Amino acid sequence: MELSTGIRERTRRAIQREIGEAALALFLERGYDNTTIADVAAAVGMSQRSVFRYFRTKEEIVVSKMDLVVEPMQEVLRARPPDEPVWVSLRRLFFMLDQPDTPKTAEQTHRIILETPALLAAYLGKLQQMQEAVVDVVYERAAAIGKPYTVDDPAPRALMAAAFGCLVAAQHSWLASGTGTLGEAIDRAMATLAPQA
Repeated sequence: MELSTGIRERTRRAIQREIGEAALALFLERGYDNTTIADVAAAVGMSQRSVFRYFRTKEEIVVSKMDLVVEPMQEVLRARPPDEPVWVSLRRLFFMLDQPDTPKTAEQTHRIILETPALLAAYLGKLQQMQEAVVDVVYERAAAIGKPYTVDDPAPRALMAAAFGCLVAAQHSWLASGTGTLGEAIDRAMATLAPQA
């Protein structure tokens, strides 16, 4: 039973990837707003209804892959030394978001997201979900070294909001410069802040 479920999930992800790649190509060619779900469906030889079985909205075609990153991000943060400054751990965490092996695709995807209001709103919503998941691990780490945060301490969420804000600032900077890597831009953005915790 579990084997069957695993195969179904891999098949589902493969189809989602195919739809996502076809959609991105169309968005780059025609623009996001000028591309319909019908266009995407035709590009992958499916009906619109079939596409909606894999993605609830057009925005989700682009941003849903972020859901797959949440658990790996938590695992990376849990693997960092518990007494390492949170800011340093978060920078290490963001390394996994830099994809030097696919720089052109990553750049194009970031540009579409940041320049399309509907996609940007969906993206920021996903980032908020990521922040909440990562905050949970920050609480765990503090408790593990005997310095737990109190429930009313704003520090964990303030650090998280600042770090993820640096991530978005870095994405804008990276696209504006047209040079370097996203990782280098994240380093520059995070270096502008020096949190005390």
